[in-house]
Amino acid sequence: MKKVDLVIVGAGPAGIGAAVEAKLKGKEVVLLEKANETCQTFRVFYKDGKRVDKEYKGHDSNNRGHIPFEDGTKESTLETFEKALKEHNIDIQFSSEVESVKKTNENFIVTTPKQSYECQNIIIAIGRMGKPNKPDYKLPSSLSKLINFNANSVQKGEKLIIIGGGNSAAEYAVDLAGQNEVTLCYRKDKFTRLNDTNLKDIEEAGKSGKVKLKLGIDITEVLDENGKIKINFTDGTSELYDRAIYAIGGSTPVDFLQKCGIQVDDKGVPSFDENRQSNVKGIFVAGDIASKNGSSIVVGLNDGVIINDFLSK
Repeated sequence: MKKVDLVIVGAGPAGIGAAVEAKLKGKEVVLLEKANETCQTFRVFYKDGKRVDKEYKGHDSNNRGHIPFEDGTKESTLETFEKALKEHNIDIQFSSEVESVKKTNENFIVTTPKQSYECQNIIIAIGRMGKPNKPDYKLPSSLSKLINFNANSVQKGEKLIIIGGGNSAAEYAVDLAGQNEVTLCYRKDKFTRLNDTNLKDIEEAGKSGKVKLKLGIDITEVLDENGKIKINFTDGTSELYDRAIYAIGGSTPVDFLQKCGIQVDDKGVPSFDENRQSNVKGIFVAGDIASKNGSSIVVGLNDGVIINDFLSK
């Protein structure tokens, strides 16, 4: 059993940021990550060279943390956070998925396959993209290799349909349209969740015909037609595609939160106060997990500042 002041669960930007802020305040901290690398959302769901913006529509872009995050690419952002881990000598444990969290007297016992930790406080900074949302209708298992939840498997020249109305969907569509025939399908008749840059880019791509926009139209059925993806739409039309990408967000890992005793609402968002402390005293939430629709990197970094300022009072 190893004793530390603080256990942080999740080595994405919010978790790394919280670890840095804790170290700067003299806390002994361990950062637990179930994968074998940091920042899994970037590595799995972002294409190489994908733009990463500091300013995110509707979110505070004033970074109050000590990691110098600015606009960049997937690669430069990963480099920034890897550098912060090394510079601040953060104790990070990979392949360390949390198996249980138990309260004992005034402390918590956090158990992983490798080690158990006794700590005073816990910060949960896991993302929402670990479990991508799936549609209500059935997706044929025979097409599993052609129906994806990121753009990593796309081949040049494929006819693609991208489903979703968020920033990832718009970025996939614009980026892939240079070498593919791309349709973007969104059930609402206009985009409501895009940052200004992505809104401008996708509207221009739609007007120029670079991307075919199917707005205000949903999907009723997905079928396997001789190895092609046949999609039936609510407007009565059907079309064949080589590949489909669902970019409809990620779901909160509700089971893990509830295992920790944290209350969640009907959207899977945990309850927390202005200091990001959940209904369980001593357990805090930061980053995407504390947002209904995902948060910006800066918001996640600021969450780490807020929590550690409160813990240092």
